[in-house]
Amino acid sequence: GTLSEGRPNWIDGRALTGFDGAELLRLAASLERGSEHPLAAAILRGAEERRIGLSAPSDFRSLTGQGVRAVIDGHDVALGNRALLQSLGIAHEALEALAQPFRDQGQTAMLLALDGKAAGIIVVADPIKASTAEALRRLRGQGLSIVMLTGDNRATAQAVARGLDISEFEADMMPANKAEAVRRLQASGRKVAMAGDGVNDAPALAAA
Repeated sequence: GTLSEGRPNWIDGRALTGFDGAELLRLAASLERGSEHPLAAAILRGAEERRIGLSAPSDFRSLTGQGVRAVIDGHDVALGNRALLQSLGIAHEALEALAQPFRDQGQTAMLLALDGKAAGIIVVADPIKASTAEALRRLRGQGLSIVMLTGDNRATAQAVARGLDISEFEADMMPANKAEAVRRLQASGRKVAMAGDGVNDAPALAAA
């Protein structure tokens, strides 16, 4: 929503051996019914386009900077990033390997766990705004340095940064990490302005 359009689209879903891909999309979309995040909207649209019937989540929890978790049809379903699976003690290496080709293209791959086991990935993509490259060019023309801070995976961030000629970026960031990055730049003598949207950026916006 800052560099990108803020309206991601569902791209793909992949399941590990032993899990059903269509069922994982149904569970992921059912889970995201309780969320207002743009990525949630992309998954819900993907399920709607495929006429997938959804269930109501219970015990829904949104974990800032990690993802979401709920009980759906008696199953414990968690969807988010590596930090979420690590906090649940779930091995994520197989999912990371599944996600890597998509991340290399600048797409966002979310990791899905079912009943405490790594199950698959849900892939969405948020196109870069048509105005972004020109906006960055004009900012640089005013003598400003551009630093991209993102909670997304490093491979995804690297692909986006490469496409926009951004040489400084930090990835896999929690909200507190973004605020610390702002303070670190300030401590080096730089004046910092922050552009961002959503609760994940609030601490960094306040620090700037």
